[in-house]
Amino acid sequence: MIVDKANAALDSVYGADTPETLAQAYAAWAATYDSETASLGYLLPFLITAWVARHVPAGEGPLLDAGCGTGLSGPSLKALGYGDIAGLDLSDDMLKIAGSRNAYSELKQAMLGGPLPWADGHFRAFFSTGVFTISHAPASSLHELVRITQKGGHAIFTVRDQVFESGGFQAVFDELTRTRKWRPVEQSSWFRCYAIAEPDALVKTFVFEVM
Repeated sequence: MIVDKANAALDSVYGADTPETLAQAYAAWAATYDSETASLGYLLPFLITAWVARHVPAGEGPLLDAGCGTGLSGPSLKALGYGDIAGLDLSDDMLKIAGSRNAYSELKQAMLGGPLPWADGHFRAFFSTGVFTISHAPASSLHELVRITQKGGHAIFTVRDQVFESGGFQAVFDELTRTRKWRPVEQSSWFRCYAIAEPDALVKTFVFEVM
């Protein structure tokens, strides 16, 4: 059953204990990722476009889809007039599928938490969904993502409830605010990642302006 396969794949990525095993889990899931997450009612790649459109006018500069996976967000943003979107992911297999959507101007393989291959202030904004979650990117990734975002640009991303405290996200938020690297703009209430399955899986969307 497709939902059972999707839940098994989720268990695999949440259970990854190294970047290598996480990449392997996504390589194994890439071909069926779209259909299986759809069976769970996965909402985040589509909902994030609303926050992007609210804060970032189309045509003001390139966007980064940080942890783009198979590129589910790209076509929605392209339809809204965003024509310059870069995608970043740790999985080459997922990036190949993202490339087939013809919505991304460039795609690069890299791991969040390490150095990123763009200059300071390169992007008008970055957005990220489903990446700051169990066994995935650390909160420290935000420092490098902010570095490559221009002053006056935006950071728009979701964080899973289970890692918000344990992963030290509030501490990183506070540090970036205290050092005047960004300022808070908006945050949502906690809401469900999946419309159908996993009713206890909650995330919150955060929006910051880079300074």
